[in-house]
Amino acid sequence: MNNNQMADASHSSSDTDTSIGSIASDLRSAAADKYGEVVKEARSMADHTKSDVADEVKDVASALRRASEELRKGSAQERTLGQIASTIAGASESIRDKDLGEILAMLSRAGRKNPVLFLGGAALLGFAASRYAKASADEGTSGDAQEHFRKKAQVDDFVGEGNPNNQTVGSMP
Repeated sequence: MNNNQMADASHSSSDTDTSIGSIASDLRSAAADKYGEVVKEARSMADHTKSDVADEVKDVASALRRASEELRKGSAQERTLGQIASTIAGASESIRDKDLGEILAMLSRAGRKNPVLFLGGAALLGFAASRYAKASADEGTSGDAQEHFRKKAQVDDFVGEGNPNNQTVGSMP
């Protein structure tokens, strides 16, 4: 190989390195842009869900407050339900006002300080979340699925498939 050929090969290699570097830079930039979009969308979804959860928790607090008003004025039950309703209403506002990371840290601290109260609150939030999920579900789809499984259960019971001994209905073990 003569000097001109070696210079051309070196120049060609340099051009290839430059174009690979340019492509890599473009890919990094595109990935960073997509990452930013995903983070923005995730935050938006989290904020929307956080607001919905806060509304559900507020509804639970309102229901407890109404229940406390139905009890005898001044009774221990009335005061206790009223206090629980106030605490839950405050939690609703905290959920709405705080960042998701702050909420998780707050829940972690509360769980360590008072595990029984934490578990009770978790149960209430679970009920609220299931109520939200049920209300958010597409009624046509969920109704069709429920009807399908109800009919399947009736057929299974009739032919004995739901029976652990696989006996026909009405037969003795």
